[in-house]
Amino acid sequence: MSPECLDQHLQKTLSRGRVTVSRPAGCQVVPLYLFDPAVLEGPLSHQEAQAVVAEPAYWSFCWASGQVLANWILAHPHWVAGKRVLDFGSGSGVVAVAAARAGAHEVIACDLDPAALDAVAANARLNGVNVALCGNWDDRPVGIDVITAADVLYDPDNRPLLEVFRSAAPRVLLADSRIRNLGDQAYRLQTTVQARTWPDLNEFEEFNQVRIYLAGD
Repeated sequence: MSPECLDQHLQKTLSRGRVTVSRPAGCQVVPLYLFDPAVLEGPLSHQEAQAVVAEPAYWSFCWASGQVLANWILAHPHWVAGKRVLDFGSGSGVVAVAAARAGAHEVIACDLDPAALDAVAANARLNGVNVALCGNWDDRPVGIDVITAADVLYDPDNRPLLEVFRSAAPRVLLADSRIRNLGDQAYRLQTTVQARTWPDLNEFEEFNQVRIYLAGD
């Protein structure tokens, strides 16, 4: 998958949109094709702003929790090494790429957005790793050892995912900056790290505190 293809995805909502190779501050060892803020030489037009809000290209940003979880996996590779890993809500693919670089036997990136899967493919190629793609959770392969997920609890209706993940794999690595109390004691807090979305979206400071949880063995 080429960066030109990612540009085309971006330009469906932002005519000036393009990606560039960037190294997120929270995980600098993983280069990614991300939104190039240099294209915003002036305010967005009303039409552009409406389009971006209606169909945000989440995959073109590396969110704080994804950076922190990717960096943590690279620092603690034994959690994924030799395992079959599924990265849920993969977005840019930073966590999936990190798992592959940390020695996972197989990594599957799962995301409903076809553009996100294109971004994962491009970023995996950029990093010289192999990542399989899955467009629907229900189509995931059997035998998953580890599920990873970052910032998927932004909607309260997503809370049931916590139990879904635990029933689908013996180990879950979760990073979140949106909910202070998960309400599920099976998820044990490992660490809290401060990070910012890249490129920086100037989010509220509370969303820059990323907590990493482990469920299972």
